[in-house]
Amino acid sequence: MPKVLRIINRLNLGGPTYNASLLTKFMEEDFTTLLVSGIKLQSEESSEFIAQKYNIKPVYINNMYRSLNPIKDFKSYNELKKIIKDFKPDIVHTHAAKSGALGRLAAFNQNVPIIIHTFHGHVFHSYFNKLKSLFFIIIERMLAKISTRIIVISDLQKQEIVEKYKICNNNKVEVIPLGFELEKFQINKDINRKLFREKFQIKENEIAIGIIGRLTAIKNHKYFLNAFKWITQRSDKKIRGFIVGDGEDREMLESYANNLGLSFSTNMHSIHNKELCFTSWQKDIEIVNAGLDIVTLTSLNEGTPVSLIEAQAANKAIVSTNVGGVKDIILEEGTGLLVDKNNYQDFGRQLIRIIEDKSLRENLSNNGYTFVKDKFNYIRLVNDMKNLYKKLMVEYELN
Repeated sequence: MPKVLRIINRLNLGGPTYNASLLTKFMEEDFTTLLVSGIKLQSEESSEFIAQKYNIKPVYINNMYRSLNPIKDFKSYNELKKIIKDFKPDIVHTHAAKSGALGRLAAFNQNVPIIIHTFHGHVFHSYFNKLKSLFFIIIERMLAKISTRIIVISDLQKQEIVEKYKICNNNKVEVIPLGFELEKFQINKDINRKLFREKFQIKENEIAIGIIGRLTAIKNHKYFLNAFKWITQRSDKKIRGFIVGDGEDREMLESYANNLGLSFSTNMHSIHNKELCFTSWQKDIEIVNAGLDIVTLTSLNEGTPVSLIEAQAANKAIVSTNVGGVKDIILEEGTGLLVDKNNYQDFGRQLIRIIEDKSLRENLSNNGYTFVKDKFNYIRLVNDMKNLYKKLMVEYELN
């Protein structure tokens, strides 16, 4: 049976971890796969439970972290070379930037026949300064030359990779959108809604607005807080806000909310009558989505935001900044509303539209699952990837 070595930056909560785990598990009838992972940041919630759910036992590289560190990166590179030498994969498939660089170099050094890399985000703007971004663009152009295929997760991302940043030629790029187990968001919705709203003391006449993700600069939570403050001053409806997640910006965001005059809670003992709640990480995301009424995203840049796919799968109305691949996964005015990333007042106006107009909110909500259930289903993801692997194996005469 052909062997695949799948390498991922780290097992943190997010789309890459889910997809690497799903591909590892559900391709096992056709491919023997070994999953290799680096180490997550301390501020991130572990997603090892996802691998455990599928009975996957990853190999961890203790020196492979998200940030650049020449000494640790060199050690990681040598560890990867050894793993490749021992495992003898036909295909090395890397996911995200750090593992993509080290993994592809190690695979090329060990003469692996097929080397594939997936870009999971739009990484060349909004994350770093211009000089650092240019450095990464140059590196990715070099790495693309030793890659058999580059996988992107949206048509917009392909346009950026090929035309805007000139990472590689069009014929080297495959578009394979992400895929997830979305059916769970349709199961026990009423029970899950009750669990969330009882836990966070949300009354039935209160509209719960949430933002889900790591508390880091690229997610632009200040924009959310500004918009939330703006709508609380203009709507007569009872509104509650929920910041679901954690990260390096947590303390700064709490201070910012305080400066805006927002009352907020950070623990279960002080929730009552607070406008805003920092919930930290919540693993049972289907319960979170069931309990919310509106899900938002305020990022400066995104690839394919998992939180919005899951929100639609749970039939939740969406308001999001129009960045990166967001417009590829939202049916504008059909499942959600899109706003410029530089105008939080417009974001607030769109929120008020949904808050005040119940029929609009219900219409956006009702369309969600129908829109995403096939497009972002894990079965489609697995079949797409399986077909690509088999096609490349024929091309490289590995059958």
